[in-house]
Amino acid sequence: MSSRGGLEPYPFQKYRTFKNLRHKHSAVESDINRLERHCLDRCLDKWLHAFKRYCARGVVAANLHKLGNVLQEKVRKTHDKLRKVA
Repeated sequence: MSSRGGLEPYPFQKYRTFKNLRHKHSAVESDINRLERHCLDRCLDKWLHAFKRYCARGVVAANLHKLGNVLQEKVRKTHDKLRKVA
């Protein structure tokens, strides 16, 4: 046990590779959560071609979401400029 009362970390947890992979795992979990919010939480299709179609829909949904965020930011900046002028 450590002086803080917790367990000692495993020796491999100190390596930079482990830390980088741990952060990548968090990013993957975040992407999965985003797809689940866009009604892609279950793949009801069967066979490989249907799974590929399902994955493509997920990519399109994520890209549309990103484009929407970009457009909202652009509109917000335009409104901010107009407020400063007025």
